[in-house]
Amino acid sequence: MMNVEKTKNLNPEYKDLLERISRSYVDGQMQAIHSVNKSLIDTNWNIGKYIIEYEQGGSTRAGYGLNLLENLSRDLTLLHGKGFSRSNLNYMRLMYLRYPICETVSHKLSWSHICELLKIDDDLERSFYYQQNILENWSVRELRRQKDSGLFMRLALSKDKEEVLKLSQQGQIVERPEDIVKDFYVLEFLKIPEPYNYSETELETRLIDNLEKFLLELGKGFTFVGRQYRITLNNTPHHVDLVFYHRILRSFVLIDLKINDVKHKDIGQMNMYMGYFAKEENYEGDNSPIGIILSKEKDELLVEYATYGMNSQLFVSKYQLYLPDREELRELISRQLEADER
Repeated sequence: MMNVEKTKNLNPEYKDLLERISRSYVDGQMQAIHSVNKSLIDTNWNIGKYIIEYEQGGSTRAGYGLNLLENLSRDLTLLHGKGFSRSNLNYMRLMYLRYPICETVSHKLSWSHICELLKIDDDLERSFYYQQNILENWSVRELRRQKDSGLFMRLALSKDKEEVLKLSQQGQIVERPEDIVKDFYVLEFLKIPEPYNYSETELETRLIDNLEKFLLELGKGFTFVGRQYRITLNNTPHHVDLVFYHRILRSFVLIDLKINDVKHKDIGQMNMYMGYFAKEENYEGDNSPIGIILSKEKDELLVEYATYGMNSQLFVSKYQLYLPDREELRELISRQLEADER
């Protein structure tokens, strides 16, 4: 909106006029952008429909149809200029095939978003990213990163078939602490090569230096509070590596970083941090703190025994410094869904 410093000494009535005109102008711009985007998506869907109908028109069109997209790209570019590359025409065609009812496509998404979604062959996976993009308003770059990091498959690995279907239909709905914690986090944006001997301090510093990307990996609702957050017990200082607040769950989220295996003392320490925040840092209306120990390695049995009878909001998750093998993840989920059916 308007620069406050430039308008604070203006006549109040004139200032009000400026503000109303400015709001109207900005609203008009947004409506125009939305209208253009809607028109583009509707037009591209119709073009895809015409292409499919032509392809299905029978043997009389078969010969020309062998190079249909190439021919259309050349001739439409001559007629109308840019926008009719063979690749773009193929996305229009795919859009009609995958969204046969145009009204089901949200106009909150740009054509670039839709092209990214159309690259996904699996219907469940595509539906998840579609829903999640609307929920979190990702940019195209953010959508690409979440696809590349296998977000849907990482979330789906810890769910049964019913929950996977729900995830694909609704996106990730945050209602409880378990909903914000992943089994493993992908930190490829830190650009730490492997093998490389880095320290916990360096890992923490790199996360802070890439805070925007780390928040995207954490998910919706996180706000940063501080690093090396100091707490004092019996005149002894302690420091929580990273502290966040989750706006939806209304809870502090404490993250401790480990570059090797998690030890039982690390779990006890996190439990102590959570107890301190519950008693000393929570305000009225805040819910119990959530603790996440983020480690390079994880001994499942040790974690199970060390957390026995302990706060259910304490989680131990792994991180990796490179993008996962998405085909391997897809195979794991397929086996999991097949096992659920038995």
